[in-house]
Amino acid sequence: MAQTPKKPKPLATLPTRKKRARAVIAALREEFPDSRCSLDHRDAWQLLVATILSAQCTDARVNMVTPGLFERFPTMRDFAEAPREEIEEAIRSTGFYRNKAKSLQGAARALLERHGGEIPDDMKAMVKIPGCGRKTANVVLGEIYNHPDGVVVDTHVGRISRKLGLTDQTDPVKVEKQLNECIPREDWRDFGHLIIDHGRKTCRARAPRCDDCALYRWCQTRA
Repeated sequence: MAQTPKKPKPLATLPTRKKRARAVIAALREEFPDSRCSLDHRDAWQLLVATILSAQCTDARVNMVTPGLFERFPTMRDFAEAPREEIEEAIRSTGFYRNKAKSLQGAARALLERHGGEIPDDMKAMVKIPGCGRKTANVVLGEIYNHPDGVVVDTHVGRISRKLGLTDQTDPVKVEKQLNECIPREDWRDFGHLIIDHGRKTCRARAPRCDDCALYRWCQTRA
């Protein structure tokens, strides 16, 4: 009979978490030397659209939808001026399509009106764009401008970071704050990519492959 995983240990001191974070990043870089953003895009606008669509949806599904979406609506202005129902129909398979269509059209209009159609390169401006929270903003700031304001926290990053004892929080904003403290700033962008790759290949939520885990020695919930 399989053992029940232990509850996470109390959060370690910041120096310990910093040391552990560096070791985790080094191990994952060795395992995933070509780790990168898994959302296909050609420019900042396409990445913003793809990231908004990725909420409650797999990146693989988003990558199936976006080629046809950008063929139908090639420019930001096309999104701003299209009947919203047409956008909804084009993104229906990503789920929550009505809210996402509203966010995409709102983002396009806001960027055209406030920023001349350019994607801003700072967090304060980004989070004022419809549909763009800190996670989405950090994806764009990291990939396009190479200076995210923090670690991108999605479900993989939050879940695995707790297992590694790098955070004891569940709220994404609080998780990000703790990760920003212990992960070197120059690794903020890549940490998310590496953890996501690890979560998809090895540390799966429902069936983790612990015997093949390069991070097993640091796992705080191992049986």
